Order: sequence, then C-alpha cells, then structure tokens
Amino acid sequence: MLNPAPLDTVCLNHAPSSKKRVAYFYDSDVGNYAYVSGHPMKPHRMRMAHSLILNYGLYKKMEIYRAKPATKYEMTRFHSDEYIDFLFKVTPDSITKHMTEQAKYNFNDDNPVWDGLFEFCSISAGGSMEAAARLNNRKCDLAINWSGGLHHAKKGEANGFCYVNDIVLAILELLRFHQRVLYIDIDVHHGDGVEEAFYTTDRVMTVSFHQYGDFFPGTGDIDDIGVHDGKNHSVNVPLRPGMDDASYSRVFQQVIKGIMEWYRPGAIVLQCGGDSLSGDRLGSFNLSMRGHANCVNYVKSFNVPTMLVGGGGYTVRNVSRTWAFETGVAVGEEIGPELPYDDYYGYYAPDYVLDVRPSNMPNHNTDQYLNQITTRVLENIKKTTTFSPSVQMTDVPRYPLVPALDEEYEDMMEDEDEDQNKDTRVSPRQVDMYIEPDGELSDDEDMNRISSVLNAIKKRNHLNHNEVTSNPTTDADVSMAEDDSVGTKLDSIEGKTDVPASKESTPLTDVDVLGDAQDEMSE
Repeated sequence: MLNPAPLDTVCLNHAPSSKKRVAYFYDSDVGNYAYVSGHPMKPHRMRMAHSLILNYGLYKKMEIYRAKPATKYEMTRFHSDEYIDFLFKVTPDSITKHMTEQAKYNFNDDNPVWDGLFEFCSISAGGSMEAAARLNNRKCDLAINWSGGLHHAKKGEANGFCYVNDIVLAILELLRFHQRVLYIDIDVHHGDGVEEAFYTTDRVMTVSFHQYGDFFPGTGDIDDIGVHDGKNHSVNVPLRPGMDDASYSRVFQQVIKGIMEWYRPGAIVLQCGGDSLSGDRLGSFNLSMRGHANCVNYVKSFNVPTMLVGGGGYTVRNVSRTWAFETGVAVGEEIGPELPYDDYYGYYAPDYVLDVRPSNMPNHNTDQYLNQITTRVLENIKKTTTFSPSVQMTDVPRYPLVPALDEEYEDMMEDEDEDQNKDTRVSPRQVDMYIEPDGELSDDEDMNRISSVLNAIKKRNHLNHNEVTSNPTTDADVSMAEDDSVGTKLDSIEGKTDVPASKESTPLTDVDVLGDAQDEMSE
C-alpha cells in the first residue's frame, strides 16, 4: 500500500531558496473575448486572476510582459497551413459558406466560431512562445502564461474548446535549446493534443494525470506509452472521480520524482488546468486550492527552468483564485486568506476568501488501485532504451525564433517607451519591469517613485472596499454574482462600458489609479 503522506505546507514567505526570477505574461485584451452564449469556457477568468494578482501586489515580485501575438507563420510550426488559413478567415457570418471545412476541422458546438477567435488564439500562443524563448535565453527561471494551456488542439483540427496548441508551439521553441523537455498535465482531461504531437520522439516526455473512463476525450489509457523512439515516453496516469488532495499528492510526487531521476529534463512545462478543482462544472475531482498548488510547489523545487500555463477550469471564481495563489507560489509569496476588493469582488460571494475547499464527495480511487497505477507507470519509465536519452550534437541557436527577445528589439521597445512617455517620470514599461526588493529600503528616487505608484493602487482599492461595505449588497446582487453567466456580461469591461456621469460614485480601477499617480509624479 502507499504510505499516507501529509499535505505539503505551502509556506513561502522569506524563503530565499524558493525565490525565482519570474516573467509573467498577460494581455489586457484577452478578457474581452467570449465564446458563444452558454459556452462553459470563459476567457474572462484570466482577467479575474490578473486582477487578484495586481491587488495582492504579486506584480511587484516579477517582470510583466505583454507578448507579441503569434502570427500565422509561427502557428504553422505545428499546425497545418490549411487549418490556420481557415482559422484566420472564418467568422460567424461566413461559417455557413464553409460547411465542408467546418466538418473537416471539427468546428461544432464544443468548438464554435466566434468574433475575435483568431486574435484570441494569437494572444494565447504568443504568450507561451515568448515565455519559452525567455527561458531559453535564461532571462527568467520561471515563466507564467495563464492564457495558454490549450492542450486539446490537434495539428489540423480544433478539439475540446481548443483551436491552437500553444503548448506544442512552446515546447518546439524549448527544444531548440534543450535536449529533453518534460510536459506535465494536471488538467482533469487528458492532454491528448500534446501527447499526440510528441508520441514518436524521446526528446519530449508527456505526463498526464486525468480522469479516465466515460469522460472526454476518452484517451489516456495507461497502456498508451508511445511508439518508435517515443516508446515509454508518453506517461498516462488514469484516475477515477473524487480524487482528493492526499491521494493526488502521493501519486503525483512519486511519479514526477521517478521521471526527474530517470529522464532528467532540461526544461519543464506544467499545464495547470483548473477543472481538477473541487466543484468544477465539468470535472469530477475533489482537489482544494492548496492541493492543486502543491503540484506547482513540488515541480518548482527541482530548480529546472519551468513554464506554467493555464488550461481548463469552468467555475471561474475557483480558477481565478487558484491561479492567483499559484502565482504567489511561483514568486515565493503566500497570499490570502482575505480577498482584496477589486472589480470582480462579487464573484467570490458568500465567503470572500482566497480558498477553494474540497467537498464531501467520495474518493473512488482506492489505495490498491493507486498503488497498481503508480507501480506500472514507474516500471514503464525504466523501460526506456537509454537512461537520460541524448540527441545528436548540434550548435545551440544563437538567436531565438521569437523576435521579441533579441537585444535590438528590446532597445527599440525602450526607445519607443521613452518617446511615448516624455512627460512621465516613471513609464508603464518601467513599472512592469520593476521588482521590489525583499525587506530593503532603496535610496534610488526613481525606484521609490515606482513603489509609490504600486502602493497607490492598493490604497485606492481599500477606499473602494470601505465604500462598498458601507452599502451592503442585496440578496439579488449576491445571487447575480454567484451566477457564472455574469462572466459573459462583464467581458465588456475595459473600454466598452459607458462611463458614468459622476466618476466619484464609481470605484476606480487599477488603470485609473496608475494613471493618476503617474500624472501627480510628472508634475
């Protein structure tokens, strides 16, 4: 039997060994997109997670980037030209003219055509590709792109709410500098698109912990281990409904430890799908927020260049809280339990705390079953033909394929930032690149000004929170906040809602505060 192991305690404050150089990728446009009405996938959850990351002050601990959206050419490094051309040109108005292609590329109720589809895919893929490029060039130790993680997309078709497989594109970039890459998937659904892409190679090992049985996508049996050179390099851990924190932690750590000792990857991609959390609309696991974050903390402990991406997750208030907490794990800061007031505070009713608690659902994974699964997986790993397989000697590329990483491009961006903010003492780019030192007082006047800008946001949010709490919400307000469909209604925030006549009567957003603070300093 498996020896019971206590849950890992995520205690991160003031732990020097846990500090990493973290690059965080976010595009403010990503929350503006929405699948068709009633669809469970809601890009708005990325904006909610980002708002928590801002209001907890985690952005002070990492560099923030808005990646260049991926082009059609960059997407065709994995996807077929015909598929990307169709994705680029199809619109809701023209879909009826492409009935043959619609069936060919698997566009249906799960994978609908909606306004801004290609642009959304470009943002997702661009963030993951640039994150991989920064890891390759040792500009960071850990990169985060919560808008990525769309692991079901195939080479020539959409699948499982996914259209462009940003993970495969990122791994292809990592393989230019690293001999071996490990892909880990903790989404409740099997990572079939990534596994299929690397099923015949030993340079990528894919590991998926997923619910298996009468469950989408129906793949991921323990006997699916790869073929040809990739034999025993596809690792599947099929699990049953009700998987809880203790059981998941034991299996995850035993399997990943065995893989790290045997395979020795040069880089890791961890897909953090939030549908394995308790209470998800489509998943049947029973993980808490901390149980989910334990996986991030454990992978981080190996000190290997790592990229975190998002994925599934269909109860938006749980996904946003968990990704914010895992961002804290990445930078070595424990946050919570109180939630800061932000634009989406009403979503987190009725408790308003940073936590996703497990339910009392039964765990159908017995110790005997988990022991059998773990033993078979570890045996398959040791059947690989070589220990820590190598590749033919080649020159490491001097320049990344992603243009945003060469020195000339970065110099150009700094010059452009200076030109656009001539009358501003602290530009937005400087704020994004600033990392607050731990427990130190800086004599640098510019750095102190940046810190003042960041603190102004937190102060204003406290004022807004006090204003709201003095006018308690009605039962109808709470009911509306709990309804997931409110996410679609709020997707129009940031530039698409009407500005009220009286600005004082509306809580200010972070963008308002940042602009006001910079204006004051420039004077």
